[in-house]
Amino acid sequence: MTNLLTVIVLLLFVAVLYVFYHMQKIHAKFSTRVFTGLFAGILFGGLLQLIFGIESPVVEQSLDWMSIVGDGYVALLQMLIMPLVFVSIVSAFTRMKESSKIGKISFSVLATLLGTVAVAALIGISMVMLFNLDGSQFTQGSEETSRIAEITQQQSEVQDLSIPEQILSFIPTNVFADLAGSRDTSTIGVVIFSAFVGVAYLGVKRKAPEQAETFNRIIESLYNIVMRIVTLVLRLTPFGVFALMTNVLATSDFGAIINLGTFIIASYVGLIIVLLMHSLLLMSVRVNPITYFKKSFPVLSFAFTSRSSAGALPMNLQTQTKALGVEDATANFAGSFGISIGQNGCAGLYPAMLATIVAPTAGVDIFDWRFILMLILVVTISSFGVAGVGGGATFASLIVLSSMNLPLAIVGLVISVEPLIDMARTLVNVSDSMVAGVVTSARLHDLDRDTLNDSNQVVTENEV
Repeated sequence: MTNLLTVIVLLLFVAVLYVFYHMQKIHAKFSTRVFTGLFAGILFGGLLQLIFGIESPVVEQSLDWMSIVGDGYVALLQMLIMPLVFVSIVSAFTRMKESSKIGKISFSVLATLLGTVAVAALIGISMVMLFNLDGSQFTQGSEETSRIAEITQQQSEVQDLSIPEQILSFIPTNVFADLAGSRDTSTIGVVIFSAFVGVAYLGVKRKAPEQAETFNRIIESLYNIVMRIVTLVLRLTPFGVFALMTNVLATSDFGAIINLGTFIIASYVGLIIVLLMHSLLLMSVRVNPITYFKKSFPVLSFAFTSRSSAGALPMNLQTQTKALGVEDATANFAGSFGISIGQNGCAGLYPAMLATIVAPTAGVDIFDWRFILMLILVVTISSFGVAGVGGGATFASLIVLSSMNLPLAIVGLVISVEPLIDMARTLVNVSDSMVAGVVTSARLHDLDRDTLNDSNQVVTENEV
């Protein structure tokens, strides 16, 4: 009977996938297809849990097969990350007319990412105070106990990481290993190597223009091929979003959500305030936040369902350049750095909230300005090198809690609602990288405002 019900569920799943295929054939808007996939996943996943329950073998078997679509889509996107980062940054150098702008772009992007993560940390601290969250009231079940034991094992690894060692870890010692993504900081390593290749190209261009032109043509060809692969993969977005959202709703523990309801609400309120902060930044450079969020909806909705900032990178870059009018070099630096540096959700607000929640149990006065200032500083510094995939927030939290000499158990106590909060955190992470691109491009007077303000210039089915 279980196998029969599983087959029925999968047939319904395939039927919905066919609907998305039909929508693509009739050229329905890309954003419409993504939006439909998001809510279809919520409905389908919710019904699966309502009918069969969270631990049903029918649901478990069905999700195993559905993961081919959802996890497979994310894997395809992650496959593109390193080639895309490399060719995008190198091509930014080959296309750049003013080489002096590289330093300005890098500084502005990093300043925006680190500045916003510091503000996000302050917002996280404020949310704990506003909602009066008390870590001692969080329940500990068998799953939480297991998670705490796992975190305790990770503690020694985190404690061995000093700030100078973290900075040194960014420098690639084996670029081929970094291209294979063998380290948490591999993306930054590839960015640094790509920047060196770009600077070297500029030097060769001055001394041997003919050789530089040959290299330029090679990079341009590689760029076009990689972007074509990106286009092919992004066409699968509605299918992937539907499968991923189905998995989230079918496996969410609604009982735990109720128990930790106040923590979830505080987290979401804080993340919404961070997005409002992004809006203020955009307004400071005369960019309409409504226009920004409308054009960013496809990539933000994917980030929400996939919980992968790195996986969202291809669509992130497409959105910045094709819809928001960000200059290529700026978009590439902002998107690539934003994967691992200054993530407002995972490395900013969330670790600050956990530290503030647990601090009173260690006899710390969370209203002491010295504690607040120190926490913001630690969060900002530790935001370097946070992996842009699931688990990055846990890693960042362990670094912050260890640096502040605070108990680590709080990280395990919220495991049951971690996926639900992580969806919104990832959305905010991707948003802050795109905001950094828009703001930097506007500051350097490179923002194409005609593209930004043209409602027809969006990531559509023609691009994906």
